[in-house]
Amino acid sequence: MRIINDDIMKDTHIKKYQIDDIFTLDIRSEMKLILYKKGEMLCTEGENLDYMLFLTQGRAKSYISLQNGKNLLICFYENFEVMGDIEILGTELTSGSIEAVEDTYCIGIPMNVVNPGLMDDSRFLRFICKSLGGKLHRSSHNSSINLLYPLESRLAGYILKTSEQREKVYFEVNLSETAQLLSTSYRHLLRTLESFCEARYLKKVGGAYEVVDEESLRKMSAEVYL
Repeated sequence: MRIINDDIMKDTHIKKYQIDDIFTLDIRSEMKLILYKKGEMLCTEGENLDYMLFLTQGRAKSYISLQNGKNLLICFYENFEVMGDIEILGTELTSGSIEAVEDTYCIGIPMNVVNPGLMDDSRFLRFICKSLGGKLHRSSHNSSINLLYPLESRLAGYILKTSEQREKVYFEVNLSETAQLLSTSYRHLLRTLESFCEARYLKKVGGAYEVVDEESLRKMSAEVYL
C-alpha cells in the first residue's frame, strides 16, 4: 500500500467517477489516492479498516475464511466499486478479505472521517444503500454459481477474471489457494487444468498458463462471476 501524493493524479481519479457528487459536503481534502500492488491486501478479514475505499482502477478479489480453514471466493471488484460500506454500518472488523489481482488504485477516505462524520449525510447514505443492494444481488448470484455450476465453468470464469495481460494473456496459479477459493480439491483442479490444455484453451508455460483460446473460455464461463 502506498499513498500517492500527487494532487493532479488524485483529482483525475476523483473526477473519473464523480466521487465528489456522492457527498453533500466537500471532503476532497480528506481523500487519499492509494496504490495497492498486485497481491497486496486491501483489507484482511477480522481486522480494523483504516479507509473506506473507492476502487477507480484495477481489479481485486474478495473471499472469506471458513471454519474448516479454507477460503471461499465471494466476488471480484473491478471498474468503480466501494469497499467498507458494510463496516461503517455497525461491524467494527472487516467481514472478508480483499486482495489486488493487479496493480489497483483506490480513493480512500479515513474511517474517522466517514464514521460518524458522514452518517447524517442523506446523499451519502442513499449511495451506500444502492451499493449494498448491488452487493446483495451479486452475493446471491455468486453463491448460486459456487453451488450449482461445474468446476469447468467456475475455473474458466476465474481464469478470465484473474489473468494478466502482457504480450499475451497469462494465468498465474497457486493450485492450493485456487482450489480452496473455488471449493474443489487440488487433484480435481489439476485435472481440469490439464483438460483445458488438452483442449488447447490453455498452454502450460513454466509456472503459469498462457490463455490460448479466450473465446472458448468465455463461452464456457458464461461470465459466471459478477
